[in-house]
Amino acid sequence: MFRFAALFSLVAFALGAPFAQAQDAAPISVNVNMARVLRISAPAATVIVGNPGIADVTIQDPQTLILTGKNYGQTNLIVLDSRGEPIADTLIEVVQMQAGITTVYQGQLRTTVSCAPVCQPTVALGDDSNYTGQVLASSQLIQAAAN
Repeated sequence: MFRFAALFSLVAFALGAPFAQAQDAAPISVNVNMARVLRISAPAATVIVGNPGIADVTIQDPQTLILTGKNYGQTNLIVLDSRGEPIADTLIEVVQMQAGITTVYQGQLRTTVSCAPVCQPTVALGDDSNYTGQVLASSQLIQAAAN
């Protein structure tokens, strides 16, 4: 069996180490709406995400997984080999990207802008629904014009 290291994407599995349970290791962190490459030394055949509404994992090749943050929160990731034996079980934490993000409060209404380097409207969970609708409509107009 193999043990997940806390920084799964940066270190390889150690052969012969005890199997790590999800609650025993630090979670793998990924920003919402971003992807992260996870490299493993043992070939994966199946990946299971506890809550696919929070994160998605795909097998790029047997030793490369792509983790995508879909919504804020925590879930678990189970990786199985071709015999159905568990390779790893770890926590996934999807967080909001902090760099370049500014949250503006006007009373109880909240809006978010991404300032990298010029501030542009962006959508974040918890933003005012009217603001979110306007940002999405604007984005759809731009996308339609590009097609």
